[in-house]
Amino acid sequence: MSTEASESVQPAELPPIPAKRYFSIGEVSELCGVKAHVLRYWEQEFSQLKPLKRSGNRRYYQHHEVLLVRKIRHLLYDEGFTITGARHRLDEAAIQDRENAIAAEETRALLAGLRVEVEATLGILREAQASS
Repeated sequence: MSTEASESVQPAELPPIPAKRYFSIGEVSELCGVKAHVLRYWEQEFSQLKPLKRSGNRRYYQHHEVLLVRKIRHLLYDEGFTITGARHRLDEAAIQDRENAIAAEETRALLAGLRVEVEATLGILREAQASS
């Protein structure tokens, strides 16, 4: 199985993530199949995991953080990575995501330039056709 495919695979036993803006630590615990104390520990170990903290130090996770917890869980429990190995894998994935975003932006700019050239060429062809 390729690396990209194995990273995107989520265990079938996990429930779907509801369409909500914020999730409590208890909800994330249920959605990701890990105990709340494990989530608090992972916050210390993975710098990418930073839930919003409100009054009384209550944690509120956003959708992307729930996905990150599931990815961490998959790396640790299913793939057998150590904490350090999972941290490195997430860092590598973040670098790859940034590189992909840069490449996508360059591609969009190239396509926009090509579109301008094609439209200019079509304009010239239409003028030539109209004058003949």
